[in-house]
Amino acid sequence: MPPRHRERHRTDRIGWLRAAVLGANDGIVSTASLVLGVAAAHAARGDVLVAGVAGLVAGAMSMAAGEYVSVQSQADSEQAALNLERTELETDSVGEHKELTAIYVARGVAPALATQVASQLMTHDALGAHARDELGISATFSARPIQAALISAASFAVGAALPLLATALAPEVMLIPLVAASSLVCLAALGGLAARTGGAPVWAGTLRVTFWGALAMGLTAGVGALFGTVV
Repeated sequence: MPPRHRERHRTDRIGWLRAAVLGANDGIVSTASLVLGVAAAHAARGDVLVAGVAGLVAGAMSMAAGEYVSVQSQADSEQAALNLERTELETDSVGEHKELTAIYVARGVAPALATQVASQLMTHDALGAHARDELGISATFSARPIQAALISAASFAVGAALPLLATALAPEVMLIPLVAASSLVCLAALGGLAARTGGAPVWAGTLRVTFWGALAMGLTAGVGALFGTVV
C-alpha cells in the first residue's frame, strides 16, 4: 500500500501569526525607540523606565483596541455578506445555482461537470459553497476579533518587556548602545521565526524587520538628542 501523501500548509496560521508578529514587532520597536529617544535627551534611568512602562501599557491597549475594531469590522462585513447570500438562496436558488456553475466553468471545469458539482455542493451546504467560492469566506481565514486583540496585546507586552529589561540591567553609560543592540537582535530573531513559521524565506523576513526597526530607533534617538536638554 503506497504511503499517504501529506502536505503541510501553514495557511491556518495566518490569522494569529499576523497578530502575534505585528504585536511583538511593535512592542520592541516602539518601546525601544521611546526608551532611546528619552535616554538620548539625557533623562535619568528612572525617567526612562517610567516612559518605557507607560509606553508598554499604552501600546498594548492600543494594539488590542485597534485589532479588535479592525477585525470586528471585517467580521461584520463577512456576516452581512452571508446574510445577503442566505436571502438570495431562499428567494432565487436557481439563479444562485447558475452563478455557482459559472464560477466553476470560469475556473476551467467542463460545463456539464460544473453543473453537477454545483448541484451536489448546494445540496450538501449551499451557503457554505457560495461563501467559499463566490465570497471567498472560509473558516480558515474568517475574522476572529477577540483572538486577534488578545494575541496582539500579549505579544506587544512581551516584545516591549525586552528593551525595558535591557534598560533596567544595562550600565547607564552603555544604556543606549546596549538597548539598541539587544532590540535589533530580538527583532532579527522575531523576523526569522515569523518567516520560518509562515514558510517564507528566513533571511528576507529577518532583514526586513531589522531594517525598519533600526530606522525607527535611529530616527527617534535622533529627535531625542536634537531636542533634549541636559539636566
